[in-house]
Amino acid sequence: MLNLERLRTLDALARHGSVSGAAEALHVTTSAVSQQLGKLEREVDQQLLARNGRGVRLTDAGRLLAEHASRILSQVELAQSDLEAHRGQVVGELRLSAFPTAARGLFPAALAALRAQHPALRVRSSELEPETGIAGVVRGDLDLAVVLDWYNKPMPLPDGLVKAPLLDDPAEVALPVGHRLAECDEVDLGEFAEDEWITWGEGEFCHEWLMFTLRSRGVEPIVGHRAAETHTQLNLVAAGLGVCIAPLLGRHPMPEGVVMVPLKQRVRRHVYVVWRADADRRPSIRAAVQALRGAAEAMSRPGGVS
Repeated sequence: MLNLERLRTLDALARHGSVSGAAEALHVTTSAVSQQLGKLEREVDQQLLARNGRGVRLTDAGRLLAEHASRILSQVELAQSDLEAHRGQVVGELRLSAFPTAARGLFPAALAALRAQHPALRVRSSELEPETGIAGVVRGDLDLAVVLDWYNKPMPLPDGLVKAPLLDDPAEVALPVGHRLAECDEVDLGEFAEDEWITWGEGEFCHEWLMFTLRSRGVEPIVGHRAAETHTQLNLVAAGLGVCIAPLLGRHPMPEGVVMVPLKQRVRRHVYVVWRADADRRPSIRAAVQALRGAAEAMSRPGGVS
């Protein structure tokens, strides 16, 4: 009889390509991964791993079993989903993540609603960037992730995920009060060729979007400062250190010394929640999506965005 946890370890190794990657995904030590895989090799009486330089690779038998492991784990998830749906109760544990401004703007109301309506459901939440959240859902570390993409740069989703829209989040450019364009009714991104930008971390999806969008408008970006949080970016703007793109979600309270000016391009982020298709029938998933949509609708009303 194949051990499910050992198959999960093999699946993690196949997905991440290394013992350390599998250990990080499973939140265990590299020694624990090696022990589980050693037990699995003895269990099937075949070599599943071979040395590859300083790392390891799957043997033919290892790749074959890893393909089966992926299907088996998906079927287990589907069985659990069907059983939970059959029972019709919102119970158990639910793990979800959101990028920082969505965690700040949506989670308090959504998670409070879940606790009030479904006291038997244990919810665990974390702040994660969209790519990390999606990877966590794919691996099975998370049940749902609130993620985003931009009007002109979609976020690619792996096969096997389902998504539901939560809100469209308009963005404007934040300028210091004394900026030459602060009194304009609207501005074009091409007008910021000489300005320093305050942006997100190198390699983050939103940073890559900003670089792509500015270059499409003929601007080679001058990056002065980087900050993950919108409020940090806005305080840097208030100090006269540059300009930034500020979506409405998570913008308030606005620091003094900052002027928001609409963009002619009508820039928007699309905010949505993703989960695995094989978990689609779980009542807890549906309850969480409903709670997130309720929080998003409340924020979309006049005066509701924080």
